[in-house]
Amino acid sequence: MRASRHLPAIVALLLAAGSGTAVAAATGEWISYRDAYRAMVVFEKYGKPKNFIQNHYQVMPREKGISLDGVQLSLQGKTMQVNLPLDPTGRTVFPFLKAAYDENAALVLNRKVANYVFRPRISIIVQADGLYETGDLRAACEQVLAWRRHVDATASAKKCVGVRFAFTGAGGEPEVRLRRGAAGETVLPAVTGAAFSDDPNAAFRVVNYRFADSTVAGQVVMTDAPLSIAALIE
Repeated sequence: MRASRHLPAIVALLLAAGSGTAVAAATGEWISYRDAYRAMVVFEKYGKPKNFIQNHYQVMPREKGISLDGVQLSLQGKTMQVNLPLDPTGRTVFPFLKAAYDENAALVLNRKVANYVFRPRISIIVQADGLYETGDLRAACEQVLAWRRHVDATASAKKCVGVRFAFTGAGGEPEVRLRRGAAGETVLPAVTGAAFSDDPNAAFRVVNYRFADSTVAGQVVMTDAPLSIAALIE
């Protein structure tokens, strides 16, 4: 189970095509747990700083118009059946289970596998108190960028330009403020968009904080915790 340096990108492409293992099943279609495990374990073994970031397994619509409503993912093997709840972005906590690997278990989807992409998704850890030091957000973005450069050589010329907070909108309009000491507070506007730049699901209320908006150390504060925080890398 030795991981390749470029394995996440390779496996993501394989999984997006069904990895050649998708077959009709009584409860839906399936993909290989072993393939997903190999893609996800690379981050677990990653040795550079990652205290601000996390890795989820994501079921992502392949294109606009494909919904995540009612989509269910489960891990099924000879001796196990585990439901893997998806959040509104299609992410779940990936179970690293030796028994599932040994049994060549399947990740079963109650939809057509060909309509979705299955991939690792790196994001910034959400703080329960809704308070983020701008210096920490910069550091978190740099950790995401370092990870991308680790798995994809084409990211070497890219730079961190900010972060994106995504909200479901179910609790009303998000209010995100930038505090800059004596300079006071600024409300950062919310727009409708995708939680992650490469995700066709653009049904969220998102707030972008760009580092160029302020060179003075400060805080980004909000009343409600965001669903996700993505690094803006360009």
